[in-house]
Amino acid sequence: MKTQDRPLDEDDLAMADLADVADWTRVAGPDSDASGPAVVRALVQRVTAATDWQPWPLAAGEEIDPLVASWGFTTRRGSTIIVFDGLAFSDCRNSGWIAYEIEPDDIPAAEAGLDKAWPDHLELARKHFGDPDYLGDESSPTFLDEWARGAGADRRHLAVWVRPGAQIHLFSDKPTRDPLTSSVCVNYAVYID
Repeated sequence: MKTQDRPLDEDDLAMADLADVADWTRVAGPDSDASGPAVVRALVQRVTAATDWQPWPLAAGEEIDPLVASWGFTTRRGSTIIVFDGLAFSDCRNSGWIAYEIEPDDIPAAEAGLDKAWPDHLELARKHFGDPDYLGDESSPTFLDEWARGAGADRRHLAVWVRPGAQIHLFSDKPTRDPLTSSVCVNYAVYID
């Protein structure tokens, strides 16, 4: 197993950007599997009307692929946020702890790494979002369904903040032997209603 442990600076900025959105109902789109230029244009219009985020520009002659259902935005803090009709997440590639190239015998070390990294991520999330509406981990026998049915699936830790039109989830991946998990980290996403 290989690991990287980087400062949380990028996550600090991205969480601040997500916390700036007071009402996610203005960002939410139709609950469908639709994709393509019309979906992306509507998404861009909603996000730019609700935030000061700038959509990724199209290059001269570039067109939106018919299979695309999301778009990227750059915030004033320099974060990259990817938005779908029902989901938003930051693209922080150089922030936080990660384990990768995990082998079956590495599962305990991956779990220990997540347990060590979790408190710093949780403290940072509290800085931006306040106290969570839910906080749990897989040590509880009812963790899988404590927050909502299946919310603990594939998670080792979970914290949830409820906002108008959305839930912000901070979570750590749950490493498994079968199927073998290749990488784990602490992450967060906005699930838009």
